[in-house]
Amino acid sequence: MQRLVWLLLFSLITPACSEKNPYLEASLKPAELQGKEKGWFEKNWGPPDGKASRFFGGETWTYNRIAGGQSRAPFFNFSPNQCQITLKFEKDERLSDYSYSGC
Repeated sequence: MQRLVWLLLFSLITPACSEKNPYLEASLKPAELQGKEKGWFEKNWGPPDGKASRFFGGETWTYNRIAGGQSRAPFFNFSPNQCQITLKFEKDERLSDYSYSGC
């Protein structure tokens, strides 16, 4: 019985600790497969917070967003979660890769 309780607890905690964000994956994976261009992201997401050139051509764009947060006792101060999204574009200005953290 105790094994069953531990297995159930582990199965509930594991998905909560995963780094994947289903909402971002649902928007970024199709954008990568469809070869969305920089202009599409700038129109739909706004200008990036940072830009950097890539060694073999192209650019890396960084977006910083607040993605939820937590209220903490004793004064219930709100502590926001910082979400950083990195988009990598090839020379032809199409999305080639993406990553995110804290989302």
